Amino acid sequence: MSHVLIIEDDRDAGEMMALWIGTQGFSVSVARSLREARAQMALRMPDLMLLDLHLPDGSGLTLLRGESGAPPCDVVLITGHATLDTSIEALRLGAVDYLIKPVSESQLRGVLSRITRPGAMQAEITGLQTEWQRTGSFGHLVGKSAAMSRVYQQIARVAGTAITVLIAGESGTGKELVARTVHDLSRRRAGPFLAVNCGAISPQLIESEIFGHEKGSFTGADRQHQGFFERAEGGTLFLDEVTEMPLSLQVKLLRILETRSYMRVGSTRVLETDVRIVAATNRDPEQAVRSGALREDLFYRLNVFPVELPPLRERPEDVPLLAQHFLEDVARREGHTRVFTPAALRALQAYPWPGNVRELRNAVQRAYVMAEGEEVTGEWIPAAAGHPADAGTGADGAQGGAGDGIRVPVGTSLAETERKLILATLGHFQNHKERTAAALGVSLKTLYNRLKEYEGTPATNVPH
Repeated sequence: MSHVLIIEDDRDAGEMMALWIGTQGFSVSVARSLREARAQMALRMPDLMLLDLHLPDGSGLTLLRGESGAPPCDVVLITGHATLDTSIEALRLGAVDYLIKPVSESQLRGVLSRITRPGAMQAEITGLQTEWQRTGSFGHLVGKSAAMSRVYQQIARVAGTAITVLIAGESGTGKELVARTVHDLSRRRAGPFLAVNCGAISPQLIESEIFGHEKGSFTGADRQHQGFFERAEGGTLFLDEVTEMPLSLQVKLLRILETRSYMRVGSTRVLETDVRIVAATNRDPEQAVRSGALREDLFYRLNVFPVELPPLRERPEDVPLLAQHFLEDVARREGHTRVFTPAALRALQAYPWPGNVRELRNAVQRAYVMAEGEEVTGEWIPAAAGHPADAGTGADGAQGGAGDGIRVPVGTSLAETERKLILATLGHFQNHKERTAAALGVSLKTLYNRLKEYEGTPATNVPH
């Protein structure tokens, strides 16, 4: 039977929690001071420790600062208000979660469902690290470079906690794969993982989609709707492109992070949420704050544990490993094995991959399809300037040089300049829209919207 130790100086609060936990099949004891807690831990080390921050004989964090570090059990803080400083200190000292007073049954239920011995989680991390050294794979990620090794170390450190993570990196670098790996290594792995692209939802609908709405709360709301927070209950909610979230909604997200509660649109009833937030942005988050796209207070609340994902051009040694991974993946689906020629691998490694890992994956898939025999040559692989592929052409049959450009007379409107640049870039990449969007630094959805607008523009030659 798992044992829970509650360290809480409020007699009524401690006894109420102990009474409820006892009904869930756990043994439980209560200590009202650091001195009592140490005595009980000497008699029996708990599987879970619920630790109040403010005790009569000192801070609860004192128990985590001993010579031997945090005790070998899950430690969950109990606090009246979870500040940013508290979260960072808790992570550093080994706490895995926090509860906000008054502690409810639903909060306790979530914590009890995730009890995991730290030794068991460490063994899993060690197994992953061994697998990475052998194959180059770490969870959903692939790469043996020093830059990716640093990312893996960060994931291993933060996954077992409830700390909010902010992933920054260019489009196509694999931010969602980082979030999924964090989830799969966390205590919430049995719960849902829900990914939401904040830039792909209409500003008129995003609040309803994230928080849900009540029947009749607005025109067309003919039934109650569960938002992303309800659907991700007990798991992880991945907010991609969080800098695209409207500022009015950022205020509500900040409140959820601070209080773990929210209300559906059109409701006055406060709902609790037990969800871990992992956010991501393809912008420089600090620049987004300076430009007004991201609230500064929300940035600091999300950025408790930042992870910077390197672009593929900064880890070229990972390109052959990734390419082989994608080639084996498409071969499994298609049922026919093919191999890269040495020249194809050289071409893959020489290309700068402006669209990052996503572009590499698409290029490998196309090269596999276009290969006529058992070998995948460089004919259908993008060629960098000065590094022609086997047949001297890029992934789309076009020369890989980077010397193309446009001439724009002084006085040309910004809209017309943008139109010329988009169409010229699309032509350069032989109508390959994903590579075009990556080169322009815009989402694929934005590119499609622009091209749709240009179809009705006189004297416009939109490739199809």
